[in-house]
Amino acid sequence: MGYALARAALKAGHKVTLISASDLQPPVGIEFVGVDSAAEMFGAVKKHFPRCDCLIMAAAVADYTPARRAKTKIKKTGKPLTIKLKPTTDILKWAGNHKKVRNRHKGTEAQRDRGKKGKRQIVVGFALEDKALRKRAEQKLKDKNLDMIIANTPAAIGADKSTVQIKTPGSPWSKIENATKSFIAKKVVSVISARLKYER
Repeated sequence: MGYALARAALKAGHKVTLISASDLQPPVGIEFVGVDSAAEMFGAVKKHFPRCDCLIMAAAVADYTPARRAKTKIKKTGKPLTIKLKPTTDILKWAGNHKKVRNRHKGTEAQRDRGKKGKRQIVVGFALEDKALRKRAEQKLKDKNLDMIIANTPAAIGADKSTVQIKTPGSPWSKIENATKSFIAKKVVSVISARLKYER
């Protein structure tokens, strides 16, 4: 889905930076930033977020990571093994809490944030839920201060076609049924593009 969104955004005329697993092949014409862990992805997002108009977080970033990494192979002993995990940084929530008004004119950040004309950054998230899809997605939209949430079920994983539901604050749910990822991506990018034009 992330790659479909990147291609759709590029086709719509946007400059695209794709932050993704380093072992995947990026689409031609897109700035690619390869990462190998949740921590590296967070670092890349923090680096590139200040200069972007819109961040779409389609990656399924792990919620937990090993508290301690073994430097060598863990040998089999025949005894039970316990692996301690620690929470990873919530990248989407961080982005939602650090949105700014980006001004095309010169001036300090403080001046831009005092109401000068400019574009407010847009943050879009995904919600994969197996129960209470809309309720949980709306809560995520609110808790993480997002501008759009795209909700779907686990049935979408690995499927050629899927159904998604889209919500923005203050607007009703919209639904795209049994569509390809490229079609969904095109629709999502068109909604974001219209929002960006409105924010100018």
